[in-house]
Amino acid sequence: MAKFNWRRGAVALAVVPLLALAACSSGGGKPADTANAAGGGQAASTPRIKVALITHAEAGDTFWDIVRKGAEAAAAKDNVEVLYTSDADAGRQSQLVQQAIDQKVDGIAVTIANPGAMKDVLKKATDAGIPVVSFNAGGDVSAQMGAFTHFGSNETLAGEAVGAKLADQGYKHPICVIQSQGQVQLEQRCAGVKTKVPGTEILYVNGADMTAVQSTATAKLQASKDADVIIGLGAPITLTVIKAVADANSPIKVASFDLNPALAQAINDGKVLFTVDQQPWLQGYMSIDAIWQNKLGGFKIGGGQPVLTGPTIVDKSNISDVLKFVQQGIR
Repeated sequence: MAKFNWRRGAVALAVVPLLALAACSSGGGKPADTANAAGGGQAASTPRIKVALITHAEAGDTFWDIVRKGAEAAAAKDNVEVLYTSDADAGRQSQLVQQAIDQKVDGIAVTIANPGAMKDVLKKATDAGIPVVSFNAGGDVSAQMGAFTHFGSNETLAGEAVGAKLADQGYKHPICVIQSQGQVQLEQRCAGVKTKVPGTEILYVNGADMTAVQSTATAKLQASKDADVIIGLGAPITLTVIKAVADANSPIKVASFDLNPALAQAINDGKVLFTVDQQPWLQGYMSIDAIWQNKLGGFKIGGGQPVLTGPTIVDKSNISDVLKFVQQGIR
């Protein structure tokens, strides 16, 4: 499968699966599926520990289902109870971290989409002696927030990968759709695109309201006749953008970040040029496994540097390989 070359310093890590998850989510997609999670084998004989997995997921975003499946795999292998919670509001997400501290969990894995809102509460966690890892969002501030490592895609590199591919294909006027203004990782993606294609324009939409996303994108496409490609920063957003393209009767092409089954099928059907996959299953798996390893022997994966899980380009050339894993819920 073709992959974008990462910068030097990316840390390679081999992982092995298996699973089990506890607790419910205040956001995200479907409930955790433990019935089909196990792939055989036996959990570690180490004492059972409790880890909080706390994200900034929007309700219904299927991306986080894949993160949770990775976390489930590590949880079963490592004899870990995972408490999953989420809230798209940064203030409420920080309250979830405080709740985890109050519960005296053995570790916290957290997304840092809004560093300002998370700074104080993560300091409380580390002051309490709770090991913290970050994943998905916040790689550039992870260490200063007290996390001993970070798992995710470098969002600037991911944006540059998209921009370079679009530039190679001759696109000059992208519209980059940001579904949550102020989330640093989304801004970094579009900024990365713009470094390679200076004509890139930003469109802000309300990602919590897909009807509004569709109407806003439709109006923009009707008004922007020189735009030649529109980029969604998440699979649900991109799938809604496809509807907007049809509504606007526009010839514009569509590109994306992230992946889910419907988006993979859209790439296969030629409705989307390509996507950049950050491999969220790995982010969930590695986050739980890293805390278990830290409790086991004080190990700290990454040597103080973020561990990259992407970017990986998925397009027509390799979608057939990816589809089989998508159908298993791993990609």
